[in-house]
Amino acid sequence: MRTLDPRTTALVLIDLMDRIVANPLAPRPGSEVVAASLELAQAFRAAGAPVVAVRVERPNVAEQPPGSDLVGEVATVADEIVVKRTIGAFHGTGLHELLQARGVDTVVLTGIATNLGVESTARAASDHGYELVFVEDAMAALTEDEHRAAVTLNFPRLGEVVERTALRFG
Repeated sequence: MRTLDPRTTALVLIDLMDRIVANPLAPRPGSEVVAASLELAQAFRAAGAPVVAVRVERPNVAEQPPGSDLVGEVATVADEIVVKRTIGAFHGTGLHELLQARGVDTVVLTGIATNLGVESTARAASDHGYELVFVEDAMAALTEDEHRAAVTLNFPRLGEVVERTALRFG
């Protein structure tokens, strides 16, 4: 069981956009990642902890591809929306400043893809000194091998890997 302080913890949802959620993913479909992330988001909001949704935009294009908006429910539940133009959510986005202004020192991560957007964001968050919690059952990648490598090899070096049922607010 992992107890979180809602005054210093934020939930960060990575790339839960229509076109990304629709991809063939593993070990679970994007719809399950969205459902698990929304469940967490509702719990965070009920506890008074911020929820940040991150979406990616392709740089230097006149128009984003269809499906580039956040899944509707994700946009609705987010306290803040951050737009990134790189794999990770920190570079050039103001995410660090946003979290600092809210007094956040612990970041809980969900999203797609485990080994790309989530992992890149986690590495930068670690470099900024955040404590990290990874919700394994609220993530997916393009292949199960990529997901498992991130969750079993890389994430334990950066923070704690948990299932969403193991999170509580204290």
